[in-house]
Amino acid sequence: MAICTRKGCQQEFDPADNAGDACTFHPGAPVFHEGLKSWACCQAVNKPVLDFDEFMKIPGCATGTHSTEAPAVPAPKPAPQADLKMTSSSPGGAETYSSRPTPAPATPTPRETAVPAPPAAAPKFVEEEDDPTAAVPEGTKCRHNGCKLVYASDELHRADGGAEAECTYHPKPPMFHEGSKVRGRSPRSRPSRRVASPEAVLTPPPPPRLIRRPKGYLCCKPRVLEFDEFLKIEGCKKGRHVFVPKAREGAGEEVFTQCRIDHYQTPSEVHASVFAKKANTETSTVQIEEDEVHIDLYLPDNKRFRKTLQLWGPVDVEASSFKFFGTKLELKLRKKDNRSWTLLEKTDKDLGNITYTFGVGGRTGTIGAKELVLDDVNKARE
Repeated sequence: MAICTRKGCQQEFDPADNAGDACTFHPGAPVFHEGLKSWACCQAVNKPVLDFDEFMKIPGCATGTHSTEAPAVPAPKPAPQADLKMTSSSPGGAETYSSRPTPAPATPTPRETAVPAPPAAAPKFVEEEDDPTAAVPEGTKCRHNGCKLVYASDELHRADGGAEAECTYHPKPPMFHEGSKVRGRSPRSRPSRRVASPEAVLTPPPPPRLIRRPKGYLCCKPRVLEFDEFLKIEGCKKGRHVFVPKAREGAGEEVFTQCRIDHYQTPSEVHASVFAKKANTETSTVQIEEDEVHIDLYLPDNKRFRKTLQLWGPVDVEASSFKFFGTKLELKLRKKDNRSWTLLEKTDKDLGNITYTFGVGGRTGTIGAKELVLDDVNKARE
């Protein structure tokens, strides 16, 4: 069996059985910027995520045959030349060049020495352990970083002495130093100051270039620049596979928490966002009814958010939908009528004489509206 080298696939395949659409992969390069991770080929479809595990789960956007060829790596761009200037020379012929002005010697000033506070102790890292009593669905991948094994049977992957029971993995999470954009010069050098003549032609500054930072794992020393090379870093520890993690000892009881809910509307739909980060998509449930939405989200650290939204107006259940993201739950509710919702949920409070209209662009607002959209009850009051 061979391993596919396409980005986003990394699966084993039989070269004799390699159909035209057997591989689902990403043709573009990974993009890491300010903590967000995404693929350059499908940023418009798959939104950037914060967690590396969520980034690795982004489905491929192209199909084709599996390949074992090494992906092409673009050649690094040459660094720009620094503008050197002779600053001094000696009688023996030795000359000193520098790319920055000679700084004046700093005059030390007396000041009070602050006693630094002792650093806070880092939380102890605890590895996950596999629960041998839990059933594992066929096709489940090992949860360890650096292990790509797919579960087939207990005798092969979980029993002591199994042919593939030993796991080679990285016990700690990956580390990414995000790339930084600088202008077209070396970050350690500064151009010499020159007085431009009046006849000099002003030229625009060079475009910024991206400095690539090393990638690796916190548990071992190998560091690489390319993402493809990062995926090839071999595990530094051996142990058992983890398909279903065991509940940690001393874990607290389930705690109910609150999540912020924002919404906006168009003449035909209401979009609501429940800001619940890293909700478990397998155990969490969302049930949309005509007048209610039942939300039950399981969050990290034994937290749980449960709420029933009493909707302001009726919705079309078949045309409504929801979708989980890394940081929130997105609800898309299709109205059964075109009236404006004053609030997302019904209330017994007297809101007074409040009416909302839609703006020209389709969003909520009272400025720029072409007409007031009311239901039958409000039309009879006019």
